[in-house]
Amino acid sequence: MHRRFIATVVATAILFTGFATAPAQANQEDVGRALAALLGIAIVGAAIQDSKNQNRVKVRVFSKPKKKVHVQARPLPSKCLHSFETDRGTVQMFGLRCLDRKYGFTHRLPKHCERFVRTDRGPHFGFGARCLRKQGYKSARR
Repeated sequence: MHRRFIATVVATAILFTGFATAPAQANQEDVGRALAALLGIAIVGAAIQDSKNQNRVKVRVFSKPKKKVHVQARPLPSKCLHSFETDRGTVQMFGLRCLDRKYGFTHRLPKHCERFVRTDRGPHFGFGARCLRKQGYKSARR
């Protein structure tokens, strides 16, 4: 938008320079008409550019998670691994509150492994066991 504005200003300056050197035959009405036409073209161009910017769709692109990361952290506590029955089947995940209490490194777990499930007993937040396993995390033995 800034480049077009600058181009419009430069074009107007060139137009005025041309009128200044024009013969005295051009009267005030001709100059006014030319300026009005130029202003009209600039307004229409700005409106078109603005409508193009408003019609753009904002898209978020999510990349696939990396394959395996060798994690040199403590194993995840097996007491935090729970199975939840949902409408879509059984989901195994590490509970968020349990990990916060017993693991202490929850902030370092991959964000794309976070899960939210609704069950008969209410909503549960945690990290998907399969996703964490694919990222190199292991569960401590019972």
